[in-house]
Amino acid sequence: MSSGTPSDEDKLIARYFGAMATDAGALGLSDDAAFLKPPPGCDLVLTTDAIVGGVHFFNDDPAEAIARKSLRVNLSDLAAKGARPLGFLLTLALPKETGDDWLTGFAKGLRDDAAHYRCALFGGDTVRTPGPLMVSVTMLGAVPEGRMVKRAGAQAGDTVFVTGTVGDAALGLALRNGADWPLADAQRDHLLSRYLLPQPRNALAETILHEASAAMDVSDGLAGDLAKLCRVSGVAATIDAARVPLSDAAQAVIAADPAALETALTGGDDYEILCTVPPARVDRFRVAAMAAKVAVTPIGTIEEGEGARFRDAKGRELAFRRAAFSHF
Repeated sequence: MSSGTPSDEDKLIARYFGAMATDAGALGLSDDAAFLKPPPGCDLVLTTDAIVGGVHFFNDDPAEAIARKSLRVNLSDLAAKGARPLGFLLTLALPKETGDDWLTGFAKGLRDDAAHYRCALFGGDTVRTPGPLMVSVTMLGAVPEGRMVKRAGAQAGDTVFVTGTVGDAALGLALRNGADWPLADAQRDHLLSRYLLPQPRNALAETILHEASAAMDVSDGLAGDLAKLCRVSGVAATIDAARVPLSDAAQAVIAADPAALETALTGGDDYEILCTVPPARVDRFRVAAMAAKVAVTPIGTIEEGEGARFRDAKGRELAFRRAAFSHF
């Protein structure tokens, strides 16, 4: 017979995560499940991503940053669908040596971002693991009924846009793994921070909803993710590599090491939005993006055919050894 005394897991959940369960449907994290009623006239949008120690983050990364990254990679998916976040489920697989200091930092990062992006915790699970540490988030969002922006939908004549800058995170990861390019401290810090902490473009979600014909977030590399969008849409794309937006830090790396351009175009973890916009909507898209304070850059055109081609300033097609990051 149960004594009714809370288990160690119950105490851990209450101590570190209870304050984030602000929606009534979370039931104070006291039940086996939660409930969520979609806003009137809306569909639910569901997405999930797991991040694993030694794969998506370094084991000595700050716990606060790991928590924020786990949310932000999912928020990025919602942004590309034109959806607004409602809440999330969290699963933590914790090695035995995970202590209170780590959990306190993790909970703070999660709490701060959940408040900033207005997405409440609805529940989840905590388990022990022999390692490595793993964080899985399932994000719930809302979009007007039947309006979710898909990867499919790009049409010949559409302009290909990308937000922000491309390749910073992949170059930051290379720095963490020992690359040694001649960079100023500020440039090095910029690349490292872009790998450590993505900047999801949720401020652009409504613009994507109204103006884009197709969209996805760039998580596995611009070249490979564009190829996925083209394949699902049944179209081709030609991209002017010289127009792909690069930060000052990335440009400095490529100036010192031209082969790093391939890393920038094919590496993962950008979490920018790649989208296609019909000609009649391009001006509105750019004005709305400016109002949302999200930089957008036209980098190419959708065409009839299949495949995504990148061309250099002389019109020569670039060949990549591997177009995208893959776990398998």
